[in-house]
Amino acid sequence: MVAEIICVGTELLLGDILNGNAQFLAKELASLGIPHYYQTVVGDNPERIKQVLQIAVGRSQLLLFTGGLGPTPDDLTVETIADFFGVPLIEKPEIIADIEQKFALRGRTMSPSNRKQALIPETADILPNRSGSAPGIIWQPIPKVTVMTFPGVPAEMHLMWRETAVPYLKNGGWCSATIFSRTLKFWGIAESALAEKVESFLHLTNPTVAPYANHGQVKLRISARADSEAAAKKLIEPIEQQLQQITGLDCYGADTDTLPSTVGNLLLLAGETLSVAESCTGGGLGAMLTSVPGSSSYFWGGIISYDNRVKESLLGVNPQDLAEFGAVSEQVAKQMAAGVRARLNTDWGLSITGIAGPGGGTDAKPVGLVYVGLAGPDGVTESFEYRFGDARGRDWIRHLSSCTALDRLRRQLLLVKA
Repeated sequence: MVAEIICVGTELLLGDILNGNAQFLAKELASLGIPHYYQTVVGDNPERIKQVLQIAVGRSQLLLFTGGLGPTPDDLTVETIADFFGVPLIEKPEIIADIEQKFALRGRTMSPSNRKQALIPETADILPNRSGSAPGIIWQPIPKVTVMTFPGVPAEMHLMWRETAVPYLKNGGWCSATIFSRTLKFWGIAESALAEKVESFLHLTNPTVAPYANHGQVKLRISARADSEAAAKKLIEPIEQQLQQITGLDCYGADTDTLPSTVGNLLLLAGETLSVAESCTGGGLGAMLTSVPGSSSYFWGGIISYDNRVKESLLGVNPQDLAEFGAVSEQVAKQMAAGVRARLNTDWGLSITGIAGPGGGTDAKPVGLVYVGLAGPDGVTESFEYRFGDARGRDWIRHLSSCTALDRLRRQLLLVKA
């Protein structure tokens, strides 16, 4: 039995709202072992919703709708589904009573337009909404097809899914297996290069291994199908170990790990501290580090040295080097790292200086040129050059710069540890 996710809302098509509901339902279906091969986004238009339904009933047995359950004229999901299957809507008094009670608890009176939310197909069951006014439906309008509708509000949909839909699916024999996934995360290697390294694993059938990239990092998702989560994990474990051996330092973590959290754990294990000096990132690196709870144990602070006078006065950068090599140079990156390490008295100093654009670039120093400086407890200071290009803009360059600086420190901490 196959599920299909259908999200209704013109605002989704316009890009005004990120479609997080589809992501949530996709993950939930995977955890229940219910396969799903299609997702559709359709606007608030009855004819187009019917076209989507016509296709969906021919290829899927569980149709999960989100959105279009509100009281306004453009909330058309339930009435359109009922019309498609030729079943009349009936008003449910218990829904009206529930909505009236919820309004009363807030000191308000139910609007007449909310009565619309009490109309459901004659043969459908109510999918209760404990936190909002819009109930959903659980309905089998034709043999071998089940329809569930949920509001577009994520918090309401999540609660309805977990409290009612999941027990219904488990008790109804939909959940024949569990699909469990583990995601390995990589930085500093291109998706194509990683795929070449692990090419033989990409042809496995259970577990499966699939690469994908987003926000500058690359991931390998290992998914296994089994009778239980524990059994699926057993299938994944040896594959994960082999992949980590093949990819080495390029793999920085898994699942919820981030570059800041990984670096933080390494610093904690070593009992060492870090400070940062930033130019083009303007505090972005420090923000990443402090996004990790407990980071005050190892991250002591930073200096945003946007102006050269700050580089000179607070970080001790040589004015002659600034004049001769420029602020964006390996010489300055090194001195910034060493300067912040000495100034804040930490074990490690990490610096970033670069040209984030859109202006300021030259033929010799184009937009996207970034230097990362690293000063360590052994007294050695290094600088690393990166050219990120200008195709994706200023924020992208700043993001890559901060992540790459963290990755450079991560690799150095692992080498020292080894």
